[in-house]
Amino acid sequence: MTNVSRIAWVVGVGASRGLGAASARRFAREGYKVAVTGRSPDALQLIVDEIVAAGGQAIPATGDAQQEAGMVDILGRLESIGPVEVGVYNAGNAIWGPPLETKTADFEAMWRAGCLGGFIFGREVARRMLPRGHGTIIYSGASAALRGRAAFAAFAAAKAGFRMVSQSFAREFAPRGIHVAHVIIDGSIEGDKIFSKIPDIGQQKGPDGLHPDVIADSYWYLHTQHRSAWSQELDVRPYAETF
Repeated sequence: MTNVSRIAWVVGVGASRGLGAASARRFAREGYKVAVTGRSPDALQLIVDEIVAAGGQAIPATGDAQQEAGMVDILGRLESIGPVEVGVYNAGNAIWGPPLETKTADFEAMWRAGCLGGFIFGREVARRMLPRGHGTIIYSGASAALRGRAAFAAFAAAKAGFRMVSQSFAREFAPRGIHVAHVIIDGSIEGDKIFSKIPDIGQQKGPDGLHPDVIADSYWYLHTQHRSAWSQELDVRPYAETF
């Protein structure tokens, strides 16, 4: 079955080698028209071109996940094209450092992108899905949602709040047909973001690190679960790492 008129909206799309882009490619491969949202028009267009070249359908929708009006406007435009049946929230920053050196503005910015943006996104997507009685909302989380480590106060606070948003939404919307899932990504994703900061991380971790395409397979799996056995939370981690 093809889903050419149905839309999967991925927010938090940056580099081609990243989880947002991988998620977009995965859903496009299954026949969904994919809308990709991020702050860089050039990066989005590159990913759209990749998807189209592979035979898929994709549209760029530049925006900032923290800007409520902009997100609502994008969603309205997408719904005029077709129903948004999948929403993936992958936005967020990774700021870490000693708490005595963490600026209040940085802590707030982390929370706005990592928690508040997820609340706005999920609320507005669910508002459109509920009258139809079905849909999937997936949140990209982190192991920091489960524990606060030294130097990770801002990141852990944002991700823990983000996780609670997903749980509350799941309890609110699951009985009405909306599958809300939170994915704990336990480790650094092997994409451009981490390679720009730690160029040799691939050599450090070996061949079986957290690859974005493989995580995206888990997102597709969550979307295709039967509602009699929905997962609200899924964790992914390399088999070779301790946890």
